[in-house]
Amino acid sequence: MSDQIFIYDCTLRDGTQGENVSLSVEDKIRIAQRLDAFGIHYIEGGWPGSNPKDAEFFERLKTLSWKNSRIAAFGSTRHWKNPVDQDPNLRALLQAETPSVTLVGKTWDFHVERALGITIEQNLQIIRESIAYLKERGKEVIFDAEHFFDGAKANPEYATEVVETASVAGADWIVLCDTNGGNLPETMTHWVEKLASKFPALGIHTHNDCELGVANSIAAVQAGVRMVQGTMNGYGERAGNANLCSILPILELKLNRNSIGRERLKELRSTAYFVSETANLILPNSLPFVGRSSFAHKGGLHVSAILKDPRTYEHVQPEDVGNNRRVLVSDLSGRSNLLYKIREFGDMSSEDLDLKSVLQRIKELEYEGYQFEGAEGSLKLLVREFGKLKKNPFDFKGFRVLVDQDVKGQFVSEATVKISVNGVEEHTASDGNGPVHALDCAIKKALIRFFPEIEDLRLIDYKVRVLDARSGTGAKVRVLIRSSDGHQSWSTIGVSSNVIEASWKAIIDSVLYKLLFRGEGSKPPTELLKAKS
Repeated sequence: MSDQIFIYDCTLRDGTQGENVSLSVEDKIRIAQRLDAFGIHYIEGGWPGSNPKDAEFFERLKTLSWKNSRIAAFGSTRHWKNPVDQDPNLRALLQAETPSVTLVGKTWDFHVERALGITIEQNLQIIRESIAYLKERGKEVIFDAEHFFDGAKANPEYATEVVETASVAGADWIVLCDTNGGNLPETMTHWVEKLASKFPALGIHTHNDCELGVANSIAAVQAGVRMVQGTMNGYGERAGNANLCSILPILELKLNRNSIGRERLKELRSTAYFVSETANLILPNSLPFVGRSSFAHKGGLHVSAILKDPRTYEHVQPEDVGNNRRVLVSDLSGRSNLLYKIREFGDMSSEDLDLKSVLQRIKELEYEGYQFEGAEGSLKLLVREFGKLKKNPFDFKGFRVLVDQDVKGQFVSEATVKISVNGVEEHTASDGNGPVHALDCAIKKALIRFFPEIEDLRLIDYKVRVLDARSGTGAKVRVLIRSSDGHQSWSTIGVSSNVIEASWKAIIDSVLYKLLFRGEGSKPPTELLKAKS
């Protein structure tokens, strides 16, 4: 048995059937090109006979070249009432001019009789004729045996006969589908082992309705299939398809089976993020292998161990899948967590810090509602407070925010702030779209005279989390903001029962981070004042 496992990606078809997944033609082309560079063997582009978008996609593909991937057009066996050479679906598949065609056919007698409204013998006929028709025209045919495992439970003789019919008709691959996602790994193993010796070109297509999409795919590989179908990030209808971002590293790193190769596997995380960004979807932090949290360590005992040897709490090296190790600092942290973060900062020395006091302060703030895992800018500023050099470049004296409604019913927000730099005071006001925007503008307006580099500072994300909903509108809130200077981005946090105060704390931390850790801000304020005068 060959160790090569062929990977068939159906993100562009099955994946787009997932809720909130919508791709333009340009999106699909970009993802296809990225998957080709990544080394995917087959890319299912869509159903050319089903909608204008997919028809345009396949038309544009004709002008493109592919290094690693074979493009597959997807469709169904002919309609019973249509002669095979006049069936619109089969004609559209041929017009797509792809080297491979994937045909889905019914395997479950229940579906044949209820969904198609034909006899089980007629179903065998349309499968046989559709595959033969495409093979005669030089296509590689992949037959997706839809609902195979459910059909095999209900009528094992008929499900097996469907597979035999497809094989005799010339199908190059026969893919067993757990279409409803309701079967268990032992069912995969049983049927693959039963069929693999007679039909060596078997594939597997699973769904994640029982959260077993990946487990079922791996069980099928271990039992003898040579093709795995799935989607990037597990996108797909209902609970999604089997996630290739988990299947690929398991094949390569756990089973020592060759799929795309270990060298390309290092591009797994960046490819997963590329697909999620193109689809305008957030990649869950908790996704195995590629998620931001998949190699994140929080407990002090764990961090102490990984500092000695990462293998103590990591089953693979993060670099092997293009990810990186992260240590989180929270109320569960110990000295090891903090030491790791200080080393990660790169511009601080633990010798200059009162580590015990830092940890105690972190625990106190987390009790109040702070959460530094997602606000490493504020964490770095907090650590700095307990060092020897803790003088800030400016002192914040106070602020006021006013919100008025004019005679036309429109709301107007104005903020005034007062700051001091080396004894020089600045009192400034600014309008804004809302109170937080006005406060942000006023802070920067007051400081830009002394620190012109903050002109490039932009707020790129703003999140508010209510910490105790039982208190209603008087509840304490956590404000998390992400800022950028066009080159790097960082997150800061503020907590208060007043959302304006919480926002102010986060904004001030953002500005301080820029001035203290992002280049020109390290220049003493007196030098900047001299340069301005």
